[in-house]
Amino acid sequence: MHTPAITGTGVFTPQNTISNAELVVAFNAYADKFNATHKDQIAAGEIQGKPHSSEDFIFKASGIEQRYVVDKEGILNPDVMHLTLPQRSDDDPSLMAEMALDAAQKALAQAGKTAADIDAVICAASNLERAYPAVAIEIQDLLGINGFAFDMNVACSSATFGIQAAADMIRSGSIKSALVVNPEICSAHLEWRDRDCHFIFGDVATATLIERAENTSGPYFEIKSTRCATDFSNNIRNNNGFLRRSRPDGTADRRDMQFMQNGRKVFKEVLPMVSTHIADHMSDEGVQASDLKRLWLHQANKSMNEFIGKKVLGRSPEAGEQPNILQDYANTSSAGSIIAFSKYSDDLIDGDVGLICSFGAGYSVGSVIVERHD
Repeated sequence: MHTPAITGTGVFTPQNTISNAELVVAFNAYADKFNATHKDQIAAGEIQGKPHSSEDFIFKASGIEQRYVVDKEGILNPDVMHLTLPQRSDDDPSLMAEMALDAAQKALAQAGKTAADIDAVICAASNLERAYPAVAIEIQDLLGINGFAFDMNVACSSATFGIQAAADMIRSGSIKSALVVNPEICSAHLEWRDRDCHFIFGDVATATLIERAENTSGPYFEIKSTRCATDFSNNIRNNNGFLRRSRPDGTADRRDMQFMQNGRKVFKEVLPMVSTHIADHMSDEGVQASDLKRLWLHQANKSMNEFIGKKVLGRSPEAGEQPNILQDYANTSSAGSIIAFSKYSDDLIDGDVGLICSFGAGYSVGSVIVERHD
C-alpha cells in the first residue's frame, strides 16, 4: 500500500468579471422588457411579471459580490442573457481543456513535476463540453501525458470524488500519480433570466496533483482518508442531454434545460446530510473537532457554510479556520473547495490537519482528511 499526497494545486481564473451592480442592471432591463411585452397577459393573470433584482438581495441571499466568467457580453445583454462564444473547429482545443491545461500546468509547476511524472488525468466537473471523446483525454494530450484519462461527473462534488478515485488508485499501486482537473463553465448552464438564481455561478478551473508521498520532494498534504456518499434527489437538476431532440418539446426553450433548484428544500436537506457525513468521517478516523486547523468547504452559499462549520466545530469558526472565496468567485461548482484549499493552505505547518468537503446535486457529498507534512 502506498500513501497518496496532494503536492500541487493550480487555479485558472478568467479575465472577465461581472459585479452584482452590472448583473442587476442587465437583469432589470430584461425584466422591464419582458413585462412590457407581456403586459396584457400579466394584467389578465395568465403569467407572472418579472420582479426586479437588487445588489442587496443578491448579497443577503448568497454572500456573493462578483463572479468571473469566460465571456460577459451575452450575459449582460438584455436581449440575449446567456454566454456567447465564438465557434471552435474540432482541430482547436476545447474551452474546457484549455482552462484545465492552465490550471494543470500551475499544479505541476508548484510540485516541481512534469508531464513525464503523471500517469493519469481525471476531468471531474458538473458539466462536460461534449459526450465524447472524453475531455480528460484531450487534456492528457495537450499536456503530453502518457497513461490514461477519463471524465467523471458528480456535480458539485466532482472534485472530491475525483480525489478519492485518484487516491485509491495510488494506494493500490496501479498508478504513481494523477491530475484531477475541474474546469467549470457554470455560466453556460445558469439561467440568467431567473431572479432566484441569476447571481449564483461563476467560471474557473482547478487542478490537484496527487502522488505517492515517497515520491515528493517538498511539503505535501497526506491524504489520510476519503469518504463519498450519494442520496438521490430531484431538488437540484438540469434536464438537458443527448435525448432532448427525441422528445416532443425537445426544441423548446424549456426552463428545465438549465440549472434548477428548490433552494429551501436543498438548504433543509443538504445541511444535515453534509454535517453528519463530516462528523461521522472524522469520528471513524479518530479526528476531533479540536484537531482541525482548517475547513475548506464547497463554496455555494455563505449561510450554508457558516451552518456546517458551526456544526462540525461545535462553535462558530474563527477567522481563517473556514476560508471563503465565494464573495469573489461565486459558486464555481466542484472547483470551489479546491480554490479555497489552493489559496488558504500554505500557512499550515507540519502535523496540521484539515478537511476538504464538497457537496451538491445528487445529492452528493465528498470529504477528504489531509495532514500537512514539511
